[in-house]
Amino acid sequence: MKAYQPYLNWIDEQHKKMCELLYQWASINSGSMNLAGLAQMSCVLQDAFYCLDGEIQEIELPPVESVDSKGKVIRSPLGRALQIQKRPTAPLQVFLGGHMDTVFEVGHPFQQITEIDANTWNGPGVADLKGGLIVILKALSALEQSPFAKNIGWEVLVNPDEEIGSHGTAPLFEQVAQRTHLGLVFEPSVDAQGTLAGQRKGSGSFTAVVHGKAAHSGREFHVGRNAICALADFIASINALNEENPDIILNVGNIEGGGPVNMVPDLAICRFNIRTSSKEDETWVQEKLDQIIDEINRRDGISLRLQGYFNRKPKHLTPQTKALFELVRSCGKELGLSVHWKATGGCCDGNNLADAGLPNVDTLGVRGGKIHTSQEYILLDSLTERARLTALLLMKLASGEVDGQKLFEKK
Repeated sequence: MKAYQPYLNWIDEQHKKMCELLYQWASINSGSMNLAGLAQMSCVLQDAFYCLDGEIQEIELPPVESVDSKGKVIRSPLGRALQIQKRPTAPLQVFLGGHMDTVFEVGHPFQQITEIDANTWNGPGVADLKGGLIVILKALSALEQSPFAKNIGWEVLVNPDEEIGSHGTAPLFEQVAQRTHLGLVFEPSVDAQGTLAGQRKGSGSFTAVVHGKAAHSGREFHVGRNAICALADFIASINALNEENPDIILNVGNIEGGGPVNMVPDLAICRFNIRTSSKEDETWVQEKLDQIIDEINRRDGISLRLQGYFNRKPKHLTPQTKALFELVRSCGKELGLSVHWKATGGCCDGNNLADAGLPNVDTLGVRGGKIHTSQEYILLDSLTERARLTALLLMKLASGEVDGQKLFEKK
């Protein structure tokens, strides 16, 4: 520990600068579909990470498909992913990941940082995940000042589409998993106490589009085919799957359709999300959906189609992943931190990495809470706390105190 202490002390001295960076970065609106804001965020990140002397590049992502309010599939452009690499030929390669996008779009009223108290800020993305990006920056800066850095290679990937499922970035995670030994992802901790996420559910988002036949509700009601009523039956049927299988979560989150009440509606749309605990759950729920859709489509004049897929597989704690958690725990103990983890229904890029075979801990970001709401907050002391934890882990691997090649040997 003594050999690492000067670099950990340096992180403590960076607290004020870390807070200044957070204020600057969280003041930039970088909603997932705000391309201008994402481009601005990428520029400030490149400026910040330039001091690490890594190879920096932006990566174009393919457009993402979605269903518009008319039931048509549209393709929307995404922002660019940002990649920083250093020493790619070193014997041990570590991946560090985070995202620059937030759930708060340009028109959202939540745009400003408010100082709640000396240790608490409320603001968009302060915890999820701009605070985590600062943790990455300072942890790597501490590593690079140390004499151990030459023994380890690292790669940072900051994606612009995590909050909408990382559909464009997904292939990059598969590539990352092939060339690195372990992954560190900087989503905020599960709670304000700093708990890590262990096992995670998988996820898929879907859109059901129902077409019927329009008609005047007074003169020719019998001629029409009500798309809303058909969709209502579909929703009731899929919601009942929650009772049939307690290992899944199926949440209907959005519906739209219809118009004047004197017209039989010919279009109705439903958007829903499914969380699964295993691949068997995924197969089961897909078969159930097919059966329900088939029943709806047998109705005269009604057509239902489903858009979407399971984009994140469940994350389980493999022996290598458990070893990484234990390494984080031991580093925490040396720093006076009590590190714990628990299963969660949430999912993130850690799911993608695990599915590609890369052991990873995905909640090494800051402590805070109420993410995805206008009450999102960060506990500022966790900026240095989590940077110290990550830097110590990296230096232990780089110094050889922990044999990362053996512990995370590629199978």
